[in-house]
Amino acid sequence: MASLPAGHCCYQGVKHEGTAKGTLSKLDNFEIYTIAPENKDTDKGVLILTDVIGHKFINAQLIADAFAENGYFVMVPDLFDNDPIPLNRPGDFDMQAWKSGKYHPKGVAHGPESVDPIVDTCITELRSKYGIKKIGAVGYCFGGKYVVRHLKPGKIDAGYTAHPSFVESEELRNIKGPLSIAAAETDAIFPPEKRHESEEILKETGLPYQLSLYSGVAHGFAVRGNLNNPVIRYGKEAAFIQALMWFGEHLKN
Repeated sequence: MASLPAGHCCYQGVKHEGTAKGTLSKLDNFEIYTIAPENKDTDKGVLILTDVIGHKFINAQLIADAFAENGYFVMVPDLFDNDPIPLNRPGDFDMQAWKSGKYHPKGVAHGPESVDPIVDTCITELRSKYGIKKIGAVGYCFGGKYVVRHLKPGKIDAGYTAHPSFVESEELRNIKGPLSIAAAETDAIFPPEKRHESEEILKETGLPYQLSLYSGVAHGFAVRGNLNNPVIRYGKEAAFIQALMWFGEHLKN
């Protein structure tokens, strides 16, 4: 694997303060959070694929709003059929059991068989309903796998992921578009050996790539970091700017 399966660190963190400006609605059988830029331009869009805390997490919604403030139409889908993991759930929680659907009322597993169709539906909606010409996808932790899986012509035009999890080496090797990665210095899910493996795979693809390492931060810093800590705050803000610069370069008409 190019990154390891998610663990306890993937749902620990700090809830951020702010008021979301977007709206919740239904797309097919799942919920989405959407927000348009102030000028209502839908030329370029960002699809945010969240960590396991899901689309209703205020931190994710504030990030979506920030992309909209920078000119993108943004969509954030519920990837988990209303079965996200609450922030800071007690440590005895079995993440792998959750992924297999153990805690879901209907036993829905949280893997490619259920997530891929959601991503495909969102991409179709962005292009057909909103007329988005170029789509950038952002994947935090869990969502990073699905940025990688859908980074190909006709789907996602440019990808960005922060502290990814569950990414298979072959998935990374099969990307067909530019990919940017924001990595944490301390990360049991994306440790140095996996970063280095990812670098080698990305070199082999011959595609544009970026892998930036942020010191003094841990897994989840780009979404759930403690913003009262200036080092973590800097890392979060710099990782967001990294995504903006990447899309600014690779979503050009």
